[in-house]
Amino acid sequence: MSKLKGILLTQGMHGMISQVEGLAKALDIDFTHHTVEPKNFWKVIPPKLTPISQSVYKKIDHDDFDVIISCGRKSVIPSIHLKNKANKKVFNIHIQDPKVDLKHFDFIVAPEHDAIEGQNVISTKGAIHYLTENEINENKDYLNSFIKKDDRKIWTLILGGPTKYYDYSTKNMKHIFTMLYKLLKKHDFQLVVIPSMRTPINTIHYAKEFFGDNHTVIMDVDKKAYLSALAIAENIIVTCDSSSMISEAALTGKPIYVANILPKKNDKRFQRFRNLFRELNITRILGEEIENWNYQKLDETNRVASIIKQKINS
Repeated sequence: MSKLKGILLTQGMHGMISQVEGLAKALDIDFTHHTVEPKNFWKVIPPKLTPISQSVYKKIDHDDFDVIISCGRKSVIPSIHLKNKANKKVFNIHIQDPKVDLKHFDFIVAPEHDAIEGQNVISTKGAIHYLTENEINENKDYLNSFIKKDDRKIWTLILGGPTKYYDYSTKNMKHIFTMLYKLLKKHDFQLVVIPSMRTPINTIHYAKEFFGDNHTVIMDVDKKAYLSALAIAENIIVTCDSSSMISEAALTGKPIYVANILPKKNDKRFQRFRNLFRELNITRILGEEIENWNYQKLDETNRVASIIKQKINS
């Protein structure tokens, strides 16, 4: 039996790409990725006020497809339109709250902290993503030539980036770095700092200057370095702005500390997410007593894919 074919629709942001590609790979479908471009003023109009029409977005060139996986507000209308105009049965899956009538989709995949309910909703603990245990293990040795050759165990710090809720000011970064530096000295760990696509270059340089030559700061975005840092870490620290990276780290089953940043505005959605992960015994707050603990590795991507496969094949 030949593989199903899929098209992936996002706004081109790394976090969205990680989710749609992760699900596509877990579903074992052949796929192509397309960045959605709304036309003119439709860029700022919410989906619930946008007509389901080709006229509101730039045409997407695609081959035959059986599945649509979309993520992000701007991909909602194209996903519905492409499904409606298909001349065969097509399954469309939207990741996150589409902010339209849920019946437009065969499946909605949304984190519990979004509090969406419906017969076609699959709730997840955190974000689904494209990382796999095999990939992490295969890249374990990648950082061998970067890290300091000594007996210290590794802590990994994963940096996100500024959002409308969190500011990556020098003041905020200094607060996190200072707290972490004191812990590193007390417990004699080596730190590996991993930036993401959203991390400002000045934050990376500040980390390099702050932690000095006795620790390792990866200066560029490097997926293999990220995977390796997850594999070799004793403990993992992730900045609070990224539910995706916290969810990815939870695939390791290792202790995760969340580095909090004072929010610029109400961040109750992120607070619900962090509260859930704490209740699941996955995370603690950076600054609390350092300890080791165990929890069941979180692999929501494959769990969701299994549910969808079963329903598609039934």
